[in-house]
Amino acid sequence: QVQLVESGGGLVQAGGSLRLSCAASGTISRFGAMGWRRQAPAKQRELVATITSGGSTNYADSVKGRFTISRDNAKNTVYLQMNSLKPEDTAVYYCHWGLGGKEYWGQGTQVTVSS
Repeated sequence: QVQLVESGGGLVQAGGSLRLSCAASGTISRFGAMGWRRQAPAKQRELVATITSGGSTNYADSVKGRFTISRDNAKNTVYLQMNSLKPEDTAVYYCHWGLGGKEYWGQGTQVTVSS
C-alpha cells in the first residue's frame, strides 16, 4: 500500500519561510512525477509546483521566485521550500505522486500565514 506523508506545515508571519516534506512509502516507482497542490477555504485545489524524476520543474505563476521544489529519488521524498510567504498562501497543501494514470495523494498539511 502506497502512502504519502507530509510534514512541515504550521503558522508563520508574512515574509517568513516554511519547508514542507513528503515521503512516499510502499511499492512506488521512482519515475513518477511528484508535486504539491493546495486548497484554500472555498476555493478549488490548485497546482503549486511539480517535479519529474529527472528534475524538471513547473510552478504556478503565483509562487514563482518564492517557492522551490526539489526531490530525493533515493528516498522517494519531495520538498517544498517556501520563502516570502504571503497571507494568500494560506491553504492545506497536498503532496501528489503520478505516473501513467495512477496517482496518490497525501492527507494534507495546513499552512497558515498571518499578516
